[in-house]
Amino acid sequence: MDLAFVSTHGPRRCGLATFNGNLMAAMRAEDPNLRCLVASIDEPGVLRATSRDVRWLIQQGDAESFRRAGKAIAASGADALMIQHEFGLYGSWTSDGVYINHLQLLLEAIDIPVVTTFHTVQRQSTPSMREALRYIAARSERVVVMAETGVELLRSVYGIKSAPLLVRHGVPQVEPRDNDRSKEQMGLSGHKVISTFGLVSPGKGIEYMIRALPEVVKRHPEVVYLIIGQTHPTYVAQMGESYRDELVSLIDELGVTEHVRFVNKYQSEEGIISHLLASDVCVTPYLDPEQITSGVLSYALGVGKAIVSTPYLHAQEALSNDRGVLVDFRSSEQIGEAINAILDDPSLRKRLEENAYTYGRESTWSNVSQRMLRELRQITSTPVKETISATSSMTG
Repeated sequence: MDLAFVSTHGPRRCGLATFNGNLMAAMRAEDPNLRCLVASIDEPGVLRATSRDVRWLIQQGDAESFRRAGKAIAASGADALMIQHEFGLYGSWTSDGVYINHLQLLLEAIDIPVVTTFHTVQRQSTPSMREALRYIAARSERVVVMAETGVELLRSVYGIKSAPLLVRHGVPQVEPRDNDRSKEQMGLSGHKVISTFGLVSPGKGIEYMIRALPEVVKRHPEVVYLIIGQTHPTYVAQMGESYRDELVSLIDELGVTEHVRFVNKYQSEEGIISHLLASDVCVTPYLDPEQITSGVLSYALGVGKAIVSTPYLHAQEALSNDRGVLVDFRSSEQIGEAINAILDDPSLRKRLEENAYTYGRESTWSNVSQRMLRELRQITSTPVKETISATSSMTG
């Protein structure tokens, strides 16, 4: 099978690129005969080396480059197309807030089956965004979401009647183990390790975790908090390192410099797993209540970590049934109380870890890739449904 992908892709550094690369690798492991062709979405004006899988380049924000990519994919002989979708990558907004769906131009140029994974399904959206998502869903043979909440939002907010596939975010297969050995390997022996992962930006809410540290340190002076990841490239381009500088100032102001370490480096999957294995508590203090997918949260579950999180949509679902501890948004007090409760009570920590691991292991990349391949084989062995006509305008 020849399979085309439209997504950001390595070496671009973002969660979608990591996801797409991991999914492709897992699918190839299941089917060595699979040929993957990538149309990679890059930022305007950025030139970077591409991996051998990248066949076409799409310039984010450039509608015509989506049309050209669609024609090229149509001419490639690919049997099906997989799309990793987030609104900001696949369109732009006019000055009066109307969303222009560039992906429609690509889809109009092809007549092969399409599988679209919606990485973001927003509860609050504009009419033009809802129309764009409905068009993409209607043009797709399969729609995939990664959380039960996404299924409900597609029905209630976007009016999509057919049930999408629920395929949770993939995670690597990792056997749980005592983290003392991992701490030793990471130079963290003797510490209780709290960690936050991912590209650093204001929406991560890291300042609220830092403000929780003084109370945690009072009870557990051996604590070290790892802030793992480089600053988000888009934020750096616009604001430089202002957010990281604010965090450093806050750390100094609170007198917890000896208890915080920045790992200011983009992490490979191996790096993420190594740091997670060394962690006692993973914290996702994110500020966006509508966040429906978090790769970091998925990985923490897959490794079997005790997790403290704000109640964004993905966390509400994934951490229910005693798989983690939810705290209010922007509540440093509750974050500190939750961490202290876990560090104070080994039995609580063990219960959270076991429940998290049981849940996460169902979503290994191997299981995800097998599910995707089954769906692809089904839709490529049957006639493609007639492409819907573009009855809506590009602006909605």
